[in-house]
Amino acid sequence: MREAHVHDAVALIEALDLAPVTLLGQSLGGHTAMLLAASHPRPVTSLILIEAGPAGPSPDLPAQIATWLDSWPIPFTSLAEAEAFLGHEAWTTTLERREDGWHPSFDSSTIIASVAEPATTAYWEQWSRITCPTLLVQGEHGTMRPDERPAMLAHRPDTMTVRIPGAAHDVHLDQPTRLHEAFAAFLPD
Repeated sequence: MREAHVHDAVALIEALDLAPVTLLGQSLGGHTAMLLAASHPRPVTSLILIEAGPAGPSPDLPAQIATWLDSWPIPFTSLAEAEAFLGHEAWTTTLERREDGWHPSFDSSTIIASVAEPATTAYWEQWSRITCPTLLVQGEHGTMRPDERPAMLAHRPDTMTVRIPGAAHDVHLDQPTRLHEAFAAFLPD
């Protein structure tokens, strides 16, 4: 399934004639960006990963995500209720209104299937093949393993890293200004 995500991203870059590109992705999107930069280096000028890396095996991840998705009180009676439960307005933007309330617009089984492969596979070889300038952004309270950043730097010592204070896994929601500052410091003028 990871290959299909990469293929879709490459097809979009080509269809919209976007190259050269800076790829930016958070979590599973960052993982896709990383794999794309490794397998299709020519259109990629730089890579920004937010709470994403090659570490791999985390066999409990699909079950953890399934448990979290199953805990959602579907349908939500209002967007305010959804925001209170999910913790941020951004999580409500993909909900769709139906006759009985607000529902996710995605299929939970697809989400769980999307994380199944990286939950059982490490991608160090792909990480080592990336040649473009790379920024790794972690939240101070993020979910990346403590040993992942040092191992990433051991494979690619030229990788720039930044740890955003006061942010968890969703750095873009928790500290958007600090994240923008990190982008500005990394990207050429």
